[in-house]
Order: sequence, then structure tokens, then C-alpha cells
Amino acid sequence: MKKQLSYWVFLLALLSCNTLQAKVSNYVGGFCNIGEWSFMPSKSNYSTSFGVAGGAGFLYELQVGPKTGSARFLLDLGVGLQGGTTAFMQSSNAKVALDGILDSDGDKFTYNYILNNRHDKYTDFALQIPLMVGVQYRKFYALAGLKLYAHVATKSHTTGLVTTYGHYEQFEFEDLYDDPANQFFTDLPLSKKERTSLKPDLALSFEVGGRLGFITDAVGFDVPKRKIEYRLAGFFDYGLNDIHSAESLESFKTPTEYSSTGMVDNLEMNDIMRTTDFAESVHSFTIGLKFTILFPMPEEGRCVICSDSYRSLARRHSGSRGMKYEE
Repeated sequence: MKKQLSYWVFLLALLSCNTLQAKVSNYVGGFCNIGEWSFMPSKSNYSTSFGVAGGAGFLYELQVGPKTGSARFLLDLGVGLQGGTTAFMQSSNAKVALDGILDSDGDKFTYNYILNNRHDKYTDFALQIPLMVGVQYRKFYALAGLKLYAHVATKSHTTGLVTTYGHYEQFEFEDLYDDPANQFFTDLPLSKKERTSLKPDLALSFEVGGRLGFITDAVGFDVPKRKIEYRLAGFFDYGLNDIHSAESLESFKTPTEYSSTGMVDNLEMNDIMRTTDFAESVHSFTIGLKFTILFPMPEEGRCVICSDSYRSLARRHSGSRGMKYEE
């Protein structure tokens, strides 16, 4: 029993000593970042999108570590705004066929749509709230944590080329192209712009980098102290949530019945991030560079005589001489 009690007393004493040696510092500042931004769909005919994104915001950082040591614990909390653009490029053809159609002469044929060179471009602005923890060792530091992305404004721009033709099984030539009277066209350009929406995202984030400029861990009155800290780091954010809304829409919608007019006028290319036939899930990924600047918050000055025993001793000593001691 005495042995266990001695162990716990020793452990508490050790923790108390470490706490007394630790210095807590508070910083405020800002950050900016730029990088490559992608949407990564799963089980989709589309490959990963590619684009660019940049952001900026404000930051609060808590640093805790030994007064004379070089390793410090970091806690970061911030808020920022990120904007970017990314695009899917699908060169493969999407084909839709309407069977059992009769043309103006009464001949039976199959009306075919072929959509190619479809590009889906997205422009997005998102509110970003990071919560990160990490460690700083001399010039180097690393942070890991989570970032909440709330997409506040998103637009899509879809373009493509459509070719329509008639397939006649009963004739030698079989396929008929470039006949506007029967709504047959080649490489007709299509375009659609609309506001869209992305679901909120919770991203796993990691950054590693270093402090810029002259860095020293030495202490003393005559050691130069830096008032501002500058950092440069590489980072990546991987979205854990599926961000596409998957509404009950088709990505390429065609008329269900044939008419001699309006077969291409009534085509509709919907935003694929809102359709059910695009992908099972879509995750966001960003990788790039981040610059941070930190300003120390005001701290109380060091006291020369901090112990209550010294204060009471000074009070008794001054009282014996008829002098008044002031706190």
C-alpha cells in the first residue's frame, strides 16, 4: 500500500513540475492557400475532375509547451472562405435511341442521339471551419484534424456536341445524316448554365511545413524575440461525405416521341452532380500550399517576487521599520 501511494505521489509531483514548466501562448492571425481541387466519383463513367481552388481566413492558435524546450502542442481553430473551379471532361459518347419512328414519308426508322465532348464545369464558394491539433518542433510543425465545408454558392456550366441521325434497316444506306427536315444534325453545340447545390462536407485534413526566418529556442533577456511567426506548409483535404445531391434527374434527357420539329430544341443536359445516373458517390479532394501568419496576443509580464511567502516576509520586514507595504 505504501509502495503504491509513493508511486502516485511521485507521478503527481512529476505532472505538477511539467505543468509549472509549460508555457501557454495565444496567437491570432490569418492564412491563405491555393491548390488543385478535384471531385472523385465512384462507379461512374466519368473520371476524376481537375481544377484549382484558393482560400483565406482568420485563425486562433493555442501553443502549450515547456519554457525551455523546443516541442510545443498546437491547437488551431479558424474560419475562412474557399473558392474554386473544377471540371469533368468526358470524351466517350453517350447514345440514346428511339425505336419505331415514322418519318414524313411514312418510312420506319430509329432516331439516334449521340452526345460527345461533354464538359461539366463547377464554380463553388464554401465556408470553411478548421479544427486542428498538432506539434511544433523547432522550425517544423505538423497539424491534423477536421474541416467543415458549407457550400454557399455553386454554379454549373455544361457544354457538349450532339449528333442525330436516322437508322433505316430496310434501305441500303441504312443511316441518314444532315437532314434538318427530319431533325438530323451533326455536331450541334449545346450549353446550359444553372445554379446547383453541393451537400455539406466534413474533410480529413493534414498539413506539414516549417516556420520561416530566424528561429531560436534559447531563452534569456538578451535573446532576440520574434513578434510575428510566418509558416509555409503543404496540405491536403479529403472529404469524408458524399457531396452530390443525386436528385431524380437524368444527366442527358431526350424527347420520348418523334416530331419533325423540336427534337434538338427539347434536349436537356442536367447538372450531373444532381442526377441519379452519374455516380454512386462523389468525394472532394484538395492538395496544395498554405501560408500562415501569426501575431502573439498580449500576455501578463513576469513578476519578480511571485511567492506568497516572499510577500508576507516583505510585509513583516517593512512593518518592523514602520514602513507600509503595498501589493
